[in-house]
Amino acid sequence: MSPILVRPVREQLEHDRLIRLLHTKFRRKYDAGMNPGTEQNVPVGTGPSPLFPDLVLLSADRGRKLQVVVEVETGESVNHLEALAQWAHFGRLRTAFHLYVPAGMVDVARRLCEDNQIHVGEIWSYHIVGDQPRFTLVHRSKEAPPAVRAPKPAAKPPVKPAAAPRPAPAPKKPKPARAPKPARAVKKVVKKKKK
Repeated sequence: MSPILVRPVREQLEHDRLIRLLHTKFRRKYDAGMNPGTEQNVPVGTGPSPLFPDLVLLSADRGRKLQVVVEVETGESVNHLEALAQWAHFGRLRTAFHLYVPAGMVDVARRLCEDNQIHVGEIWSYHIVGDQPRFTLVHRSKEAPPAVRAPKPAAKPPVKPAAAPRPAPAPKKPKPARAPKPARAVKKVVKKKKK
């Protein structure tokens, strides 16, 4: 549960809508679970106090390994208390931690992460255009492991080296000019006229 005890209703509805939208987006690539509002469907970690981030993205293969933890914040929830109570724990997990914040709160979120030494893999900003949210990647950690490791490509068969190009044939030497053949003697046949 978030340390913000009472989030304004309008912001809570926006928060839950964004979680559902991201859940739908990530379901194509991951086995995604969500914890909107006060629901506690998909825990992360074990022990007496498991964590319940907004989105939990697991690998789609049989191992179902935890790949990404996503936390969506609203204008009211980007604060020091939230950073220490939730972000710090998510940042210590051995997986990528992605933070979604309103566009106007990006600098505040960055500063909170730096001041409290919270490792965030990616920070995304969002803003609403009409009734459609638009997401923009504003920060990617250089140390962050890739969210999904691509399988190694199959070994390619060795490429045969191209045959050495054949040298161009030497230009043909012109044949020596022959002396012209003597012209055939044309015999003129003179016909005698008969008288």
